Amino acid sequence: MTMISDTRSFSGMNYVLAFAAGALAGTAVALLTAPRTGRETRDAINYWTREIRDKASRIPRAARQAVERGREAGKQAFTESYHGDRH
Repeated sequence: MTMISDTRSFSGMNYVLAFAAGALAGTAVALLTAPRTGRETRDAINYWTREIRDKASRIPRAARQAVERGREAGKQAFTESYHGDRH
């Protein structure tokens, strides 16, 4: 008898995206149900939209920088380990 496992692993990025989606949904519900005038609600939505757009636009650059730092740290660790083992 063969048992098929249907486990799915989630990467850290999946958790971050799920958290961000939940936060965005919570923010939308809070903005739409808050006791404000239509004008105040629109202003709040515009503010949050600009904030989210600004933060999201920084993600690609930050990811590239993190990958580059990780690559450099990996090269340095390998070089140190390689030369350390020859002594």
